[in-house]
Amino acid sequence: MTRQNKKNREEAKEYILKIAKEHDVKFIRLWFSDILGMLKSFAITVEELERALAEGMGFDGSSIEGFARIDESDMVAMPDPETFQLLPWRPRERHGVARMFCDILKPGGEPFEGDPRLALKRNLKRAADLGYIYYVGPELEYFYFKDASGTEPLDVGGYFDMTPLDMATDLRRETVLTLEEMGIDIEYSHHEVAPSQHEIDMRYTDALTMADNVMTYRLVVKEIAIKHGVYATFMPKPVFGMNGSGMHVHQSLFKGKSNAFFAAKDKYFLSKTAKCFIAGLLKHAPEITAVTSQWVNSYKRLVPGYEAPVYLSWAQRNRADLIRVPNYKPGREEAARIEYRSCDPACNPYLTFSVMLAAGLEGIEKEYDTPEPVEGNVYEMSEEERKKRGINTLPANLSEAIQLTEKSKVVKKAMGEHIFNAFIKNKKIEWDLYRIQVTDYELKRYLPIL
Repeated sequence: MTRQNKKNREEAKEYILKIAKEHDVKFIRLWFSDILGMLKSFAITVEELERALAEGMGFDGSSIEGFARIDESDMVAMPDPETFQLLPWRPRERHGVARMFCDILKPGGEPFEGDPRLALKRNLKRAADLGYIYYVGPELEYFYFKDASGTEPLDVGGYFDMTPLDMATDLRRETVLTLEEMGIDIEYSHHEVAPSQHEIDMRYTDALTMADNVMTYRLVVKEIAIKHGVYATFMPKPVFGMNGSGMHVHQSLFKGKSNAFFAAKDKYFLSKTAKCFIAGLLKHAPEITAVTSQWVNSYKRLVPGYEAPVYLSWAQRNRADLIRVPNYKPGREEAARIEYRSCDPACNPYLTFSVMLAAGLEGIEKEYDTPEPVEGNVYEMSEEERKKRGINTLPANLSEAIQLTEKSKVVKKAMGEHIFNAFIKNKKIEWDLYRIQVTDYELKRYLPIL
């Protein structure tokens, strides 16, 4: 930590202690993520806050997915003072509750290599060493259902429908207000394609802040739903025959205040840096998919016909492609960006942003050739035409994705050996548990005839 960073941290600590006293905060929840992106937490009292900010708080990491074995289970959660926020859904008048995200350390104070937040920081440093700041703006889709045991919707609206005031509309409104109260800027909120499917888009920011925001966003959506007696889910494909939920990630690289993706004289207003970043994502997309789409259910969404990308192509307008380049608006150079469309809203954002950035930087550093954009509908092309144009596909299921990831030097480098090995092991177990199941589909199709 530099002297300036130490000074900033000391100032932040003093500010937090002051705010906690002013708002009569009694409990502080320390948040962190396991390798699957599940939010973990334990609470301390305000009396322990100053010590926690100075030394961190010890905890047993042996039961956290991907962390440590029983014989090396001691961990330290070191709060990041810049992430201090009051929790609006908890009591405010007396004994309020706040949260802080934590970096995970070993007992000796060294960073713990199994911490997904550390993995993202390491990849952001790689970008910084090349002079870049990585910005992202994800669009997370999700469903509201009557309860967690079924998929009965709360509304029958469709894409951008202005439905009559109902519970789903009010839930989305309250969620936006709560997120903004927690310091998360919101750009859009609207009804999505499927009944009871919604989307709230956060304003783009640096990738580490955004990964923390994604974790917060998912909890807030669920907390507000529970408060009103319903269930919200980020499951990628909860309903057969309807659109699944994705997380389209807008991303760009900046050098200082200049957008490194913008080029005024290019046909697509994209710089060589942007095109090489696209080429890196396209080349490495199959091997990062087990991270960006990490669940068995993810691949029920990644099929033709539901606006989910399957083919490795890019275009300026076509939403069937894996990578879309939003149209340039004159005078908005800072908004030049690309949109990667295959991610799940249920992914681990720290690892997802890590592998996407790593793939893009590979393209920049090795100057990958960018294929021609595909402006026609890639779904309507014949297999022969796609083959002729060199358009390959994403893996068809989690097993295929794992096999590709396991061989990937890019992913292993991006995640670090500890997380990489734990992640692969976890996903293989998930696939084995899934493939031995006898499903309702099999019973209905085969039992009467075999």
